[in-house]
Amino acid sequence: GLQQSAQGTEEALSQGLEALNQSLSDVIISDSLSCPSNMANYMGQMALAMNKLSTMENFVRQADNLRQQTLHRLHQILTTRQAARCFLGMAEYFHRLRALSSLWLSRPRPE
Repeated sequence: GLQQSAQGTEEALSQGLEALNQSLSDVIISDSLSCPSNMANYMGQMALAMNKLSTMENFVRQADNLRQQTLHRLHQILTTRQAARCFLGMAEYFHRLRALSSLWLSRPRPE
């Protein structure tokens, strides 16, 4: 059903994003970007990194599309009462996430 479909798509997106993140990290920390002695190599690596960032943007769009599809399907499946409880739960989750984010941003940082 909806849960299996969403989980499968989410898992595929997560695995692809993890591989892309590792690949992007490898490009960014490579010697050709830190010590650009060969400008052509530097520009090639920079273009590769930009391409990977574009791919990462595509992953974010796909994840947002999955979110929208899931919400649309929930609207079709749930009763009004169930949908209301679902959205209240999501609102509480995002409220807590914002509070956690505020705590994280206000944490003491080493000088």
